[in-house]
Parts: sequence; structure tokens; C-alpha cells
Amino acid sequence: MPARTAQLLLVLALLAAAGGAVTGCEQGSGRGAQSRVPGHSPVAEARARQVADAWDGSEAARAWRKGYYPIGEGVQLPEGAFHNEADKQAYGTQNFVLRGRLPALPRKNGRVKWESGGSLTLPLMETRQAYESVARGGNDGPHLTVTGAKLGEMTLATSRGPATVPAWLFTLDGYDTPLKRAAVRPSKPPTPPIEPVAEGPGATLQPLQQLVGSARDGRSVTVAAGHGACDDGPAVDVLETGGSVVLSASVVGTKDGSCTRQLLSERMTVMLDRPLGDRVLLDAFTGRPVPYGRP
Repeated sequence: MPARTAQLLLVLALLAAAGGAVTGCEQGSGRGAQSRVPGHSPVAEARARQVADAWDGSEAARAWRKGYYPIGEGVQLPEGAFHNEADKQAYGTQNFVLRGRLPALPRKNGRVKWESGGSLTLPLMETRQAYESVARGGNDGPHLTVTGAKLGEMTLATSRGPATVPAWLFTLDGYDTPLKRAAVRPSKPPTPPIEPVAEGPGATLQPLQQLVGSARDGRSVTVAAGHGACDDGPAVDVLETGGSVVLSASVVGTKDGSCTRQLLSERMTVMLDRPLGDRVLLDAFTGRPVPYGRP
């Protein structure tokens, strides 16, 4: 990955983790129905087409459609969570206490089963690893108490549609239903068939920060796009093909002169001409699938 691309992605991740403001404003940005129109850029349009052409029919696309790539939360809360503000705070700070024993792994592998058909066998995560992935806190504030765990299942949105996946079900003191944590990790992403945008003057594309989610009917996706304090915000254009959906992020209304160096993040909902289905959702800047969750 070119140094400029790596630096940009690292800066975006660090600033987002440091608490870059999220406006929560969702702007439609689908083809033909955009509320914030990207500036016309033949270079950006050509790049989106290059990315689509590189992926459509490629070995990387075939590998992507065979893999397990969640686009929904790998942790699902108990019904009625949370009973009070203290429990909500405990979950937000990942402050858990273990009272009981975590079971040993009953078998080595588990199966991911898709509603549309097909399955994939993947290694199971150890119970202790699953627990520590949600229980990273360690302060003296409010906490949630885990009293036991067992292996079960949960339903999760993936790039191939809804799937039933193995999950660790953690019993929480005071709750009738468990906290669920997916017990299998995503597949290794395939090597992309195209390089990220090369360094050069006048570049208009920006890397997307993350995929936030998709509509139940697949007719829209919501992504987080970055911009600065001295512009009119981000815009996201879309190019749809039979095998992929390429999103091109840019910043509009940039102003000359001095400006504070800060990164803002805005959620953008992109309308599609037809459901996403098993098409690969791609970032024109990186040439890679848009990552779910923080990079």
C-alpha cells in the first residue's frame, strides 16, 4: 500500500477513535437522486469504472462471495437491555465481572449457514477470547456480571445475506436472555485486483471510513465519510454494475485560507437502483471492499 494511502487511513482511524464528532446527519446520495451532489470529476468517474472493471469477474470477487464477511454487529444484547443507566454505562465502558467458569471449546469448528443456501466451516473462537473481546474494561464504576456461557447460535447480516452463525451465549446476572457474541471470525479478505489511488496533485477522492449498515431490503447502504471543519461536508457518488457497487467519496465546498485541523465524520445513506444482494461494495479510493466497523 502506498505510504500516502496508509497514512490517510491511519489518520482517519486514529482521529475517529479519539472522538471525532459524528453529526448523525444522513444525506441521500444515490445516482440521480442526490441531496449533496459531488463536484463533477472525470478523473473520479474513471477511477470508479476502473475499480468496477477490475473486480467484476475477478478471482477476488469469487473469493469474496465464498467467504464470511459480517455487515452487522457481532455482539447482540439481551432482550430489554438495559435495565438502568448503570448497566448501560457498564456495557459502554466494557466493564464486566466474571463469576463462574467459562466452558472449554466443545469442538474445533462451527458452521455458518446462509438463508439463501450454502454454508462455510470456520474455526471456533475460544470462550475466553470471546469474553475478553467484550469485557475490556477494568474500572471501579458500574459493571455487568457474567455468570456462565454456552455455545449456541445467532443470526447476523453478512455480505451474502442473513446467516446463522455459531455464538457464545453469556448469561448476565439480572437478565433472562443472554448476551450473544459471534464465535467465528470473518474470513481473510482477498487480495484486491487493483491498487489504491496513486499519489498526485488535484486528487478529489477520499477514503471512506466504514460501512455502518444496510437496509433490510438491500436498497440502500449507510457509510461514514470524513471531512474537515471548513467545507460543506462529504458527498458520496455511486456506480452500480452487475457484480459490484463502487462508492466514490469526496468533500464539497472546500474553502481557502486557514482552518482548524480536525476530522469530522458524517453518515451518508446511499440509495441504490436495485438491492445490493451479493454484489461487492467497494471504495473507489482504496479499491477494496468498504470495511464494516472501524478500520
